[in-house]
Amino acid sequence: MSDHLAPHWGSAALVVIDMQADFTTIDGTVEVIPQVSALAAAFRAAGRPIVHIVRLYAPGSADIDLPRRALENPPVAPGTAGSEIVAGLPAPVTLDPALLLSGRPQPVGEDEIVLFKPRWGAFYRTDLESWLRERGVDTVVVAGCNLPNCPRATLFEASERDFRTVIVFDAVSQTSGERLADLASIGVNVLSAADVTGSLPG
Repeated sequence: MSDHLAPHWGSAALVVIDMQADFTTIDGTVEVIPQVSALAAAFRAAGRPIVHIVRLYAPGSADIDLPRRALENPPVAPGTAGSEIVAGLPAPVTLDPALLLSGRPQPVGEDEIVLFKPRWGAFYRTDLESWLRERGVDTVVVAGCNLPNCPRATLFEASERDFRTVIVFDAVSQTSGERLADLASIGVNVLSAADVTGSLPG
């Protein structure tokens, strides 16, 4: 593996994408909850940063993706139970929609936050990159929901910013061999949750 691609586990952060109650209807999302939870616990134990990325579709908002804009009742509306982070995934906060929609992070714990993203990719119109850089992060580990959309876009954005990248294939819904091979072709490391938790320091 190229020295430019290999994960640096001592400077890695976990980015958990769209693990919200309304999105558990997407095939495979419920099934990855245990692996995402195990990753979060391992990153906390290692003292590494965690970012929970969420969507909030305010009715009529221009930030609703075009494929969902025609829905009368879009998912993850701010302040609804469906917008909250799924049960079983440790993130002990009730979301603060006003704070998140302002673009500011909502603290969860030490070096752990929730951050709103207005589009597919977690770096687009957010402070994710600066938050990670301030903590010396050079490796982004992605888990969550669901690969064809937001995790894939986030991994491309991370690569464009010269982060080393990892997709945890058994902690992301809607994976397939072809989709994972596409990501590997741009230098994304395709690893299991056990691979990642076993590689973290401490």
